[in-house]
Amino acid sequence: MEYTTQMQAAKMGIITPQMKAVAEKEGMDETVLMQRVAAGSIAIPANHHHTALSPEGVGEGLRTKINVNLGISRDCQNFDKEMEKVKKAVELKAEAIMDLSSYGKTFDFRQQLIDYSPAMIGTVPMYDAVGFLEKDLAKIEAEEFLKVIRTHAEQGVDFMTIHAGITRETAKHFKENPRTTNIVSRGGSLIFAWMEMTGRENPFYEYYDEIMDIFAQHDVTISLGDACRPGCIDDATDPAQIQELLILGELTKRAWEKNVQVMVEGPGHMAMNEIAANMLLEKKLCHNAPFYVLGPIVTDVAPGYDHITSAIGGAIAAANGADFLCYVTPAEHLRLPDLDDMKEGIMAAKIAAHAADVAKNIAGARAWDSEMADARRRVNWDDMFRLALDPEKAKAYRESSPPELSDTCSMCGKMCAVRNMNKILQGEDINLI
Repeated sequence: MEYTTQMQAAKMGIITPQMKAVAEKEGMDETVLMQRVAAGSIAIPANHHHTALSPEGVGEGLRTKINVNLGISRDCQNFDKEMEKVKKAVELKAEAIMDLSSYGKTFDFRQQLIDYSPAMIGTVPMYDAVGFLEKDLAKIEAEEFLKVIRTHAEQGVDFMTIHAGITRETAKHFKENPRTTNIVSRGGSLIFAWMEMTGRENPFYEYYDEIMDIFAQHDVTISLGDACRPGCIDDATDPAQIQELLILGELTKRAWEKNVQVMVEGPGHMAMNEIAANMLLEKKLCHNAPFYVLGPIVTDVAPGYDHITSAIGGAIAAANGADFLCYVTPAEHLRLPDLDDMKEGIMAAKIAAHAADVAKNIAGARAWDSEMADARRRVNWDDMFRLALDPEKAKAYRESSPPELSDTCSMCGKMCAVRNMNKILQGEDINLI
């Protein structure tokens, strides 16, 4: 039997090599995984042309995954620096990398990235359109956007963010209900501007079926972009965001009819008390499709620390059903992140993802924490470093301030509670002098 996409194979009862790989990584029964891929509650973004890929699954019952954004821009065009970030992201085990390049030789950088990366690769073709087509935005014809999408698919991109939900009707809701920060999605703002300047419908909505045909041919997963995501907590859960989500639910079903896998993108800024309800709303309206969130960032007043505001929101979101977290770095809202910013963002997102997996009882998540607790009880530093999310940093902290006794740290010394409890329970005396 022949199939073109993971979803089509699953609907036919076929367990693909990619499904086998994901099931083994996740400790999930292969048949259960296949059934969830068929139903759309799990996506395995795996373009036929991405031969370096180590497949990952996103969705129901799986570990929460994280994505890293990078790419060249007009102000920062250094390929080598961006490839350093790629290598660091892979080293830190990020499951996905989004190439958001918007200037220069984007084709060459993207190909280099796809050839190297075992992580799944995502793009936003709208970012690339002006440079690729060498035209001003208003002069681009609707059909020409499909040329950019086809190029990305043929190169091997595993998932693409397509802002198909910001239709003229959505835009009407936005204009009738003014926001503090308007539209903060870069792709969403460009499409809104194109519609306003041309008077035409969103081309990604108008030509949605043709786009799905391209995606099905190469097994590209569509990540339905949230053009109307809130850019501040005051704008969260407003009419434009909800109107777009309703349309994304309809587009999810239309993609599945073409055997195209779907992820749905979610809010950016949102107060903590709104997050759980938004996760439930997405799962209801979008038929349990995997949910991919940027943050959410839970307060607007911490520039320089938005990896923390994002991790707080990400942990709450994932514990309540989100499946995929887009990392946020300390440089968010300020500048293009450097290598150190990227690492801080990755670690914050990974902490949020794992904390949520513990809360959701994902297989093996709590066992990792139990192993660390046991290593601490035994005061076994080598095991603690091995189990640490960031072994390099943990080891560096300890070595920066060596204690007098090897079974303590420089904070408590002989008053270490763990050390002294071990001694007392073993019938030994303790000496604090």
